[in-house]
Amino acid sequence: MAASNDAMDKLKDASQGLVKSLGEKAMSSVTDRVGGLTDKFEDIAGGGPIGKAVAKGGEAAAEGDSPIGGALKGAVSGVKDKLTGGGKGAKGGSKPTKAINIIESIDVGVPVRVAYNQWTQYDDWSTMMKKVENAEQADKEEPKVKFKAQIFLSHREWESTITTQIPDERIVWKSQGAKGHVDGAVSFHELGPNLTRILVVLEYYPQGLFEWTGNRWRAQGRRARLEIKNFRRHVMTRTIQDPDSVEGWRGTVEDGEVVESHEDALDREEQEQDEQDQQDEGYEDEYDGEEGEESDEPEDEADDGEESDEAEEDDEDDEEEAPRRRRRAS
Repeated sequence: MAASNDAMDKLKDASQGLVKSLGEKAMSSVTDRVGGLTDKFEDIAGGGPIGKAVAKGGEAAAEGDSPIGGALKGAVSGVKDKLTGGGKGAKGGSKPTKAINIIESIDVGVPVRVAYNQWTQYDDWSTMMKKVENAEQADKEEPKVKFKAQIFLSHREWESTITTQIPDERIVWKSQGAKGHVDGAVSFHELGPNLTRILVVLEYYPQGLFEWTGNRWRAQGRRARLEIKNFRRHVMTRTIQDPDSVEGWRGTVEDGEVVESHEDALDREEQEQDEQDQQDEGYEDEYDGEEGEESDEPEDEADDGEESDEAEEDDEDDEEEAPRRRRRAS
């Protein structure tokens, strides 16, 4: 009886081992087939959204997860890679982000100084422009400005460092941001005493699905054009009413360093204006003196002419009176 039980136990163990072996073989075969189908579909779809959806769905099914959820994740990943270029370069590193070039110009009916001063009032940008939520220059003597704006359907923040700034001429900056940034330059050109042309050149580096989707629709260029028009509207409706109240930032920046502060620039401009006023007054005094000398000569000639006329009249009277005296004497 004991021998019979031992035989049954051995047979049971052998059966379990056989079932386990057959199960592992079947699972391995299924996995290989799924992997083969994944590779095949990826080859057909070129690694695009469809291929990634199939691949992720197959991986999820092989791992016992929902194939539908895996397919959705793969499709989203494929769309993102399609828009952004995949994110990998030839050497396996990050692929450099392509810049979007935006060039716009606009004419504003104010002097160059007024247009420049209003542009450098960064605290007013959120009221002048629609999609700029905040612009702040915390330290007026540091050439750094922090921006927060709405880009397409998302909100982004970045910090701009001014590399070159010459009052009434141009401003050049570089930026850094976690989700895209904007480098660029703006220049101011005098077309007339009360007419200024503003030229804006931007290099926008998008990062993220929303930014690249907006790029496909050229949303960034249209938004920049509208914001520049909003700046002109603000200048022509509000700034022009009291231009002296807009001081702006009159300092000078070279190679990212402030070489002349705002206060020093104001003192220098005031001194130059005083010297110009004194010079103009000297010209006026000299001109008035020349006019005075010229005005004396005609008056003297006029007086001499009047005196000669009176003398001639007296001589004529004397000639007429002489015969009368002779007749009376006779």
